[in-house]
Amino acid sequence: MKKISILILLFNSIINCFCQPIYNFNHTGIEKFKQQDYIGAISYYNKALAIDSTFAESYNNRGSAKLMLHDQKGAMSDFNQAIYFNPKHGTAYYNRGALKQFNKDLTGAIKDFTKATDIDSKNIEAYFYRGNAKGALGDFRGAITDYTLVIEINPQYENVYSNRGLSKYELNDYSGSVSDFTKAIEFNSMNEEAYFNRGNSKSALQDFRGAIADYSKGIEINPLNSKAYINRGASKNQLQDYNGAIVDFTKAIEINPRLSEPYFNRGVAKLSLGKKDCGCLDLSKAGELGYTNAYDVIKEYCQ
Repeated sequence: MKKISILILLFNSIINCFCQPIYNFNHTGIEKFKQQDYIGAISYYNKALAIDSTFAESYNNRGSAKLMLHDQKGAMSDFNQAIYFNPKHGTAYYNRGALKQFNKDLTGAIKDFTKATDIDSKNIEAYFYRGNAKGALGDFRGAITDYTLVIEINPQYENVYSNRGLSKYELNDYSGSVSDFTKAIEFNSMNEEAYFNRGNSKSALQDFRGAIADYSKGIEINPLNSKAYINRGASKNQLQDYNGAIVDFTKAIEINPRLSEPYFNRGVAKLSLGKKDCGCLDLSKAGELGYTNAYDVIKEYCQ
């Protein structure tokens, strides 16, 4: 019995000696990765895999390093290998899903993110990016479900509120989207996009003064956002502040003279003020830039 115990101890010692260099190499690779020495990291992951070609962790880590070197094909191969040797490797599924999403394989990405969340039900990033993929495919309800799961796990996850707000907006839940964008602004008072999107939601609710306030705040943060000027001008139009609208449309044109929409909107505002000649010139310019509806207005008001 004593001899058997000694043999077991000896066998375990041999395993530990065999495995320890693998983990050492893998750990050194991780440290190299943190130092942004991706080539160095790969060399150490290679050393680990030279000892054990089934070590899933080093495949996954090497795939991440290859991705940082823009070797997408090599990264995908490594993530596949990590999953092959360890089908319960949630991080490898997540990484492969992220790479698929980057390459517009949204359906494939969703499958991988789902697998990652099946393995780890608290994987916030997998829920978040699966929500993004669903939203990109037009499954806004599915996206909202995923974003809500993120919030349930971590209510401090800032980016999720804006994304859920956008999905709610697409489903015409404008009040819900206003609430989410407001939450995003509470996290970051300089969130230009959240102000812009909340302005759009308020405009859809016909709260044009509230929309103008949000567009104005966004413009304070980024004075070169031509879309904010266009949308603020449109809200001013709704309030019959045509002169104010014209100022905003003119500013948008100054920022980007190739935009057709501000020419069209400015033309309509000028017509509303009885300025037919210059209004029709703006409509004509909008048509030249591709805003084909302008020609219908020209036929009705400029002949």
